Amino acid sequence: MTRIAPTALYQEVAERLRQRIFAHELTPGTWIDEQKLAELYGISRTPLREALKVLASEGLVELKPRRGCYVTEISRQDLDDIFPLMAMLEGRCAAEAVGRARPADIAALRVIHDQLEAAAREGRIDAFFEANQEFHRKIQELSGNRWLLSVIQDLRKVLKLSRLHSLSLEGRLQQSLDEHRAIMLALEAGNAGQAEKVMHDHLLSGREAAAKMESALGKSA
Repeated sequence: MTRIAPTALYQEVAERLRQRIFAHELTPGTWIDEQKLAELYGISRTPLREALKVLASEGLVELKPRRGCYVTEISRQDLDDIFPLMAMLEGRCAAEAVGRARPADIAALRVIHDQLEAAAREGRIDAFFEANQEFHRKIQELSGNRWLLSVIQDLRKVLKLSRLHSLSLEGRLQQSLDEHRAIMLALEAGNAGQAEKVMHDHLLSGREAAAKMESALGKSA
């Protein structure tokens, strides 16, 4: 019988680089110094290059012929293209979650929503952001649709390349909370159509807030 091999080295390297990109230690547009990274991790360049291929397939880096590898830069047009897709996909997740979630699932989601309420009340933006991520992830999980989940996860990875957090925009925290309340109410009421609509509108509202922040930063630059 063939033994199951441990996680391939290139997968571990890919995960380390992925987390550094998400943390913006490797910022968008940064050239990836393969030799330096290989020395840092104590590996040959072969598993490193395999790791970079994985990240390229996820849209996190770009492999440019004769120029090397660069962390992907996400443009305003990219965001304008991605958010409507996210709105459509996450809206569908909310609708499917209504049909599949059990009362205990909705109760667990309410606990996460209560964390959102507390973070907003105390003005803890980072805590609100984390609870927000968990709230969306839970709804995606409750949809029970692994294909939707896979596509959404891929798109969210790309969105992490953007360093703009619209929650710091004046009034956006309360607006986002109100939108989450509407989503929660629709799910508790078992209204699939309403859940889909308010989730869809919530994602587009997030893009609108981010666009306002972009404009504000552009004017102050």
